[in-house]
Amino acid sequence: MAKKVLVISTSMRGNSNSEKLAEAFADGAKAAGNEVELVSLKNKTIAFCKGCLACQQTGHCVIKDDANAITDKILEADVVAWATPIYYYEMSGQMKTMIDRANSLFPKDYKFRDVYLLTAAAEDEPDVDEGAVHGLKGWIACFEKARFAGKVCACGVGTPGEIKGNAKLAEAYEMGKGIV
Repeated sequence: MAKKVLVISTSMRGNSNSEKLAEAFADGAKAAGNEVELVSLKNKTIAFCKGCLACQQTGHCVIKDDANAITDKILEADVVAWATPIYYYEMSGQMKTMIDRANSLFPKDYKFRDVYLLTAAAEDEPDVDEGAVHGLKGWIACFEKARFAGKVCACGVGTPGEIKGNAKLAEAYEMGKGIV
């Protein structure tokens, strides 16, 4: 049975390396017969969470912007993949803001079980994505039916498009293709 896969690209940069990983993952998931949607936060209006917790009672955020529609997509997805550039050894601010704004999912009957992380970093060091992995796992820990299903980190790709031909694109594709 095909799964509903949501891939969220959080980079604001054109021709982003992390977005290329997201596209490769999405292509793999499609090749496996899944229903795939790739959402980019580029050109979206997503305000910071106010911390009011009204979403816990109303089921949606009181801020009227693009985050609510994305949160609805997360709610209905079987699989969620986040793609982010690594800035200062952490996920992008846009990703963190979107995660915070998805707080209304906490009391809901969300469908996602598997959550993936796709990262690209200029630094070419082991565990350059450790902060982002830790942050995403903190979000996942709030959803007892969900699990961290895997990651791909393309290190040493700093300039836009530098990831072209990188083996990590094939790895992201295969990871997506493994969703059955």
